[in-house]
Amino acid sequence: MSEIEVILSKEVKAALETGKPVVALESTIITHGMPYPANLETALAVEEVVRENGAVPATIAVIEGRLHAGLDRDVIERLAKVEDGIVKASGRDLAVAIVKGQTAGTTVSATMKIAALAGISVFATGGVGGVHRGAEHTFDISADLSELGRTPVTVVCAGVKSILDIPKTLEYLETQRVPVIAYQSDDFPAFFTRSSGYPADHRLDSAEELAGMVLAHDRLETGTGVLVANPVPEADALTHEFIDGTIENAVREADEKSVTRKELTPFLLARINELSEGRSLTANIALVKNNAKLAAQIAVAKAAI
Repeated sequence: MSEIEVILSKEVKAALETGKPVVALESTIITHGMPYPANLETALAVEEVVRENGAVPATIAVIEGRLHAGLDRDVIERLAKVEDGIVKASGRDLAVAIVKGQTAGTTVSATMKIAALAGISVFATGGVGGVHRGAEHTFDISADLSELGRTPVTVVCAGVKSILDIPKTLEYLETQRVPVIAYQSDDFPAFFTRSSGYPADHRLDSAEELAGMVLAHDRLETGTGVLVANPVPEADALTHEFIDGTIENAVREADEKSVTRKELTPFLLARINELSEGRSLTANIALVKNNAKLAAQIAVAKAAI
């Protein structure tokens, strides 16, 4: 088999060739993270936020067995409508998707891998996966964490989803040697809420500081990614009391229905949105845009340095 190729859009290819900043974006938020048409509207809006902040967006997906960085609007629309046969791919699923010619939305781990192959070093997402509640019995730990431990891509997120075991997730990231930096906050955020109640390892207050830190980290040849935790905007944040109760109800339903593994997170997010009467979706859209803005600013600052 020949070397694996990442197909670049004309815009992304020109940016990489000229040293213009590029920001990778995942596609499971389109295929499995939000309902239609909010997923399509959000995907296009996030790309525009990246452009408004001086960088080029590269939405990543697998299309008919080929890895893509940078998608045309008609392809994004196809992913948003989740046609039959569109699957969810983590890093471990990519080879199978290639061989079977599948079309797939890429998770954080798969997006990191493809971004690294394409030469893109900054990536914006909503929240990363982590250690699931009850992992001491199920061993359910997201591949996102191990990918962060081996792939040198900076991931800007709103922390980890509140449906996860946050302290265990932070411990696992420490084991993987992944720097965890909170942006303009002393606390590690919890996706829908601005604070998880657990301190972040480090705090930095500007995109320039973050860019300098990432460049220094890369020069150390540590070989890991960097996790930048960017709290959801205050105006869109949910309270702990509200979201924790909603999550508990959704988790209980998942247990009753024996929903596990890669189906668990999409199920929980959908039920949380229903139980919160759409408030969680509003927060989700706001935090993804906020992360795209910061990621673009970091990419621009890196290019300037």
